[in-house]
Amino acid sequence: MKKQAVSVKYGVGIGVVLILGFLLLSLFDLHLKPFFSAINIVIVGIGLYGAISTYKKGHKNDTLKKFTYQKGFRVGVVTGFISTIIFSVFFVIYSSNIEPDFVNKMLVDFNSGYEVGAATVSFIVFLMGLATTVVLSLALMQIMKDSWNTQQGKRYTISDQERTGIKS
Repeated sequence: MKKQAVSVKYGVGIGVVLILGFLLLSLFDLHLKPFFSAINIVIVGIGLYGAISTYKKGHKNDTLKKFTYQKGFRVGVVTGFISTIIFSVFFVIYSSNIEPDFVNKMLVDFNSGYEVGAATVSFIVFLMGLATTVVLSLALMQIMKDSWNTQQGKRYTISDQERTGIKS
């Protein structure tokens, strides 16, 4: 499967699950508590793991292409970017049309004297989504990258013998 197909499929899926999670929280008025946005990290993490692992499995079946750290990271970032755009567009629509008082209700405890509107909060949501995407993609690639603990990989590693000059 091509990396664009994996990224689009999982990106749209993550975006839809984020929207459904937000709407579920809104049924109980928990969407007004910024703490519950931590659920988004779990949703995005599971989705990015699925996207990268699907892409990696597709590369294991193709002997001409090799799964690299950069390719896996790219799949994670593109997937997260797509889901961030989808959720951000929903958030703009929700905070400006569906519940116009949402931003004021949410920021009642964080009154800093500045006028904060729906556009500012939506931009912050977008930036948080991108930051979450990059951090989770980097973290997941540490788990999913191929190990260098092979004969080929040992050529690029300094062994104890070479470092100390003592041969056993």
